[in-house]
Amino acid sequence: MQYRTLGRTGVQVSRLCLGTMSFGGDADEAASAAMYRRARDAGINFVDTADVYGRGRAEEILGGLIAGERDELIIASKVHFPMGPGVNDRGLSRRRIQLAVEGSLRRLGTDRLDLYFVHGFDELTPVDETLRALDDLVHAGKILYPAVSNWAAWQIAKALGISAAAGLASFACVQPMYSLVKRQAEVEILPMAASEGMGVISYSPLASGMLTGKYGGGERPEVGRLLVNQVHIRRYADPAYLEVAGSFVAHARARGVHAASLAVAWVMAHPAITAPIIGARNVEQLKASLGALAVEMTPEWRAEISSLSPEPPPATDRSEEKSGIVYQGTDR
Repeated sequence: MQYRTLGRTGVQVSRLCLGTMSFGGDADEAASAAMYRRARDAGINFVDTADVYGRGRAEEILGGLIAGERDELIIASKVHFPMGPGVNDRGLSRRRIQLAVEGSLRRLGTDRLDLYFVHGFDELTPVDETLRALDDLVHAGKILYPAVSNWAAWQIAKALGISAAAGLASFACVQPMYSLVKRQAEVEILPMAASEGMGVISYSPLASGMLTGKYGGGERPEVGRLLVNQVHIRRYADPAYLEVAGSFVAHARARGVHAASLAVAWVMAHPAITAPIIGARNVEQLKASLGALAVEMTPEWRAEISSLSPEPPPATDRSEEKSGIVYQGTDR
């Protein structure tokens, strides 16, 4: 296993991060334990979870698994999504964050979180209140580094500016969605993270299973999130995604590489990515993602794979500048 520095923190993390969204859900306690041990045997020291995964069950299972080796691990959890029916059981208010972090610490059986992600943007709470609440948790030693997921680049940049002006602990890491069929992060989030020295742990490198080989050549699995989970069904509803998946799977087979291994390796090879998050329902699925570690991805091969999906337009939509066309003063 290779390790990389997480942004500007000095913390060394494995090139792959184990995701636990399936723990206590698609994966029972025994399957979760088997995946955790397989990941640890591969050298993974970085584990991502969230309070909302199984309404706390994933954290509970993970807490039992990390007992005895907590100090060897970098543990990340999250706050934002509803954890109960109450109107204040969600969001990023100081109250919600304080209650949520105590719950996560209790379920994980630890005294601190290495990374604590705001899991989404809260339009009801001023950003500065959220940032001050996180800063207080840093000073209390309950979290070491604030982090952010599912925010737009401008929202993150605004937060970084507020933190810098007020002397608050700033976001050290960002967690965006990123895969061959979902490349929006390339436009602003990944360049911003690289510019600001932020770590990046991206999620869904397999596009909810679409890039595993199950969907290539007109094939469809009998089970999977893309068949039953409404969020994922809507997320990947565009037929063009299936076309990309088919081309990618054919490419992987021609190269003699498992599609899941190649999909993760493609994400991992982006220079701004610290570690893709890999998750699974069982050890067999996890092994395919771990196979990315054996893929020798060259810049040329990555470019070839990238050509299988549309490149997102630049943030300014001035695509002509990428082709070297010179601005003449009269053009607009």
